[in-house]
This record gives sequence, structure tokens and C-alpha cells, in this order.
Amino acid sequence: MPGSAPPPSPTAADEAAASPVAVSGPAHLLRVGLLMAGSCLPILGAVLIAPVLPKMQDHFDAVPGAEALVPLALTVPALALALLAPFAGVIVDRLGRKRLLVFGTVLYALFGTAPLWLDSLGGIIASRALVGVAEAAIMTCCTTLIGDYYTGRRRVRYLALQTMCASASATVFFVLGGAAGSAGWRVPFWVYAVSLVLAPLMAAALPGPAPRAAAEETPAGGGTRRPFPVRRLAGICALTFFGAMVFYTVPVEMSYLLDDLGVENSGTIGLATAVASAATMGGAIAFARLGRAPGPMLPAVLAVCAAGFGVMFLAGNAPLLVAGAVVNCVGTGMLLPALLTSAMSRLEFEDRGRGTGLWTAAFFGGEFVCPLVLLALKPAAGGLAGAVGVLGLGTALVAAGLWTAARRRTTAAGPRPLPEPSA
Repeated sequence: MPGSAPPPSPTAADEAAASPVAVSGPAHLLRVGLLMAGSCLPILGAVLIAPVLPKMQDHFDAVPGAEALVPLALTVPALALALLAPFAGVIVDRLGRKRLLVFGTVLYALFGTAPLWLDSLGGIIASRALVGVAEAAIMTCCTTLIGDYYTGRRRVRYLALQTMCASASATVFFVLGGAAGSAGWRVPFWVYAVSLVLAPLMAAALPGPAPRAAAEETPAGGGTRRPFPVRRLAGICALTFFGAMVFYTVPVEMSYLLDDLGVENSGTIGLATAVASAATMGGAIAFARLGRAPGPMLPAVLAVCAAGFGVMFLAGNAPLLVAGAVVNCVGTGMLLPALLTSAMSRLEFEDRGRGTGLWTAAFFGGEFVCPLVLLALKPAAGGLAGAVGVLGLGTALVAAGLWTAARRRTTAAGPRPLPEPSA
């Protein structure tokens, strides 16, 4: 508003404030556990049924187009999540984080177990799309609540923990889906019912919005609300879309890259995937321990990812390919919390739901297009390894661009530790 004093920096105010909820004790541990468990549910939706897709293919073999439709059952939740997360963010800010989280968790069980009783492939795919709707609400709410409950280094720590839990759960759910699928392709869908255990616990144990919310939601002087800061978030969302492609390349393509090198044993492929997942967790732990502002770290983190892609491109044997994947995954383990923390630092309380929804949409949108982009690059690049090399080159160019932009800024302070919030 012309003539008025500029508002204080939301980042500075937010980081200086103490966490608005207790940060120790049994209630704190339960709250963190529930938020991490909720954050793993979209990962469950993405990987649980992957091992039973061939059995589903056999079951629906007589259905026209089944060869294309059955894999869609695996990917359509991510597409629905990407498309609907911004709307979930709007609802989060209007309806409330906790209420929507509990409602979404119940719907997750309802839609997730629907294939147990559905005989139509079209009906199953529709139910999978509705799982994505529930995932959009769950993921947006869990991430928003982490931003509400914690500030400073604690927020960085729990956003990094969110990445670690997601990475670890992907491996666990893949193994669980394979084991359950040995009893029939429908059996893994029973696992979705676990959210019925989480929903009442979330309703009872998660506190409402932070006490500071009331003051922040009312503009000073009773004026009208300021517009949503689209420009402030646009750059980090665009970078997140690209970062999601970088993040998901190894989990999605590792088995195919190993197959191209003559490795067909599923146990060996599973072990290589587990090693890469462990590297992702290691990167997330390293990010949390560094305790630095995320923005200045992004060029270096992307450079690490690019180096890993370069080694994978040049690898002529499986051990070197796995080594490149490990380097890449150390970088991606740092990349995801760095992007998410950077987005959170740009948002005030009343914008956090919508902002988190947009960030989530960008991330899962990048996840969905990742295999499509690599597939499109394969013919020109001479194969999948070449496509990974092209993506690595693009990652290096993005890292260089971010580093150049940072150099041009007239901030002599450089990276500085995030302040420890008061107890």
C-alpha cells in the first residue's frame, strides 16, 4: 500500500520465533510420528502395487488396451495429486489443516481398498485416481503442519526427516507389495486400510493451527488481505518441477539401466535400489546436520546430482553404475528438503496451505513426467544411459545458472546457519 511501511520479512520473523508447540515429550514424538506416517502414504500409493502389475496384466489380458491401462493404475495417483494439490492447498487455508488431513486419510483407505471388490479395470483406474485426490490432501496437510508447528533448524530437521522417511518407506513398501502379491494381485490393496488406524490418532493427537495464526491472519489495521505471493513462489516451484525429475530418475530407471548392462537377477536389482535409497537418506541427514540456509546450497547440491548422472552415463558395468547412483542419490537426498525448506521460508501462515499445495503439485508433476522425458530423449541420445547423461548435462547447467545468479546478488554475508529457536 503506498505510503505505508513495508511489512517485516516473513522469513526473518518466522525463523526468529520459537516453535509454537512443545518440542519434546511423548506428545511431541507422537505428533512427529503421525506427520511422518502421513507423509509416507503417497509413497505407498506410488510403489506398493508395482510388483503385482504383471499379475494384474494377466488377469485383465482380455480387456482391450490392458497393456497400457494396467501401468496407468500405478501412475495415475501421481498425476491426480499433481493436478489437485493446488486446490487442496486452497482448501487447507480455508477449511483447516487438521480437519482436511483426517478426512483425506479416511478417504485414502476407502479408495485405496476399492480394487479388492472392483472387477472392472476402468473402475480400478478411477479408484486409483481418487487415491491421488486423497494423497493431495494428505501430503499438503502434513507438509503445511510441519511448517506451522516448527521454525528455524527444527523445521529444516523435520522436513529432512520427511524425505528420509519417504525414501525408506519406498523400499519397504516395494518389498511388502512383492511379498503380499505372492498371494494374489489384489492382496497388497489391503495395506491401504492402515490409514484407518492413523485417522483417529491424528484427530486426537495433532493440535490445531499454531497460536500465532490468529494474529497473522488478520491484516494490520483491519485492511483487506494482500494477494497470494505468486511471483515469490514461481521460481522455486519451477525448480522443484525439474528437481523432481532429477530425484525420481534413479528409483524409476535403475532396473532398466541394470538390465541394459546384463543384470537380470531381481535380488541384485533390489539390492542396488536399496543401496541408492540408503544414499538418499544419507543426503537428507547431511542436509539437516549442515544447518545452513537452503538457497545458497542448491547449486552445489545440483552439481552433486549432475556428477552422479555423469558417472551413470559413462558406467560400463553394474558396480560403476551403482556408484554413480549413490552419488546422485546423496545429492537428491539433500535436494528435496532444500527445495521444500526454501519454499516454506517464502510463505506466511495464511499462504502456507496454498503455497505447499503448489509446491506439491510441482514435485509430483515432475515425478509423473520423469519417465516420459527420458523416454523422449532415448532415441536422440542413443539409449537410456544417454538420456540420463543428457539430464545430467541439464542439471549441471541449472546448477551453473543458480550459482551465477547468486554471485550477481550483492549479498556479502554468504551462507549462514539458521538460528536455533528458543525452547
